[in-house]
Amino acid sequence: EDTVGIWAKMDYLVHVVSGKKTWHTTNGSWTAEAGQTLFFKKGAAIIEQFFDEDFCLLLFFIPDDFVKDIIRELAGDLSRKTAPLDTRKSAIRVNDDIALSAYFQSMMTYFSGTARPSEPLLRLKLKELIVSILLSPNNPELSTYFRSLLNRDVPSLVDTMEANFRYNLSLEDFAELCHRSRSSFKRDFRKHFNEAPGRWLLKKRLDYATILLRNADMNISQVAFECGFEGLAHFSRSFKKQFNVSPSNYRKELS
Repeated sequence: EDTVGIWAKMDYLVHVVSGKKTWHTTNGSWTAEAGQTLFFKKGAAIIEQFFDEDFCLLLFFIPDDFVKDIIRELAGDLSRKTAPLDTRKSAIRVNDDIALSAYFQSMMTYFSGTARPSEPLLRLKLKELIVSILLSPNNPELSTYFRSLLNRDVPSLVDTMEANFRYNLSLEDFAELCHRSRSSFKRDFRKHFNEAPGRWLLKKRLDYATILLRNADMNISQVAFECGFEGLAHFSRSFKKQFNVSPSNYRKELS
């Protein structure tokens, strides 16, 4: 397939060794080619694949608590300067300096053999990656994001929902993305949005569908997929119930 949907409950960093891929998120598209690195916040994305050459990447999942422990340990060594941080952004492009380039090369060496690196070694190498980013002046936005994790116990529910509403995830998936139990997720959600998550998601997806029907060169099935509906029938039924017109007739009325 040319595209595949993914979601991750942890932040992750990808370093492309060969080939190319594009990650499409709610607020942008991010392409990485050989030698380039991207950091993604926990959430969902659509990955566009290219098959004209082999693809290889290094993928690092980064737990929040792991980063927090490192920041507490480095407290006295971190610069007090921080960069502007847009909490709505799903991804941050990483500037590969000499230290990071050498780091990724060393990781390729560990995985080039048949023996799997030990768990303690992998934890040390992940810590090395985080420390390199925190102490380097070359990635101020990512360093600031890492340090912002100390200011909250769980991810922002509002930011997480706004960034991921158009993906076909269950309430359990959304609760996991927000690092909450299902019951606490529903309780916190109602506190922030003053309605149940299922109802909010449906309205948000349908409003987004009207934008795509007006502006995007997509057929109705593609619009349904882009808005997170399980299928065309579910989308058409929900759309007509909300707007008293089918998606196809809604589009015709605009022309």
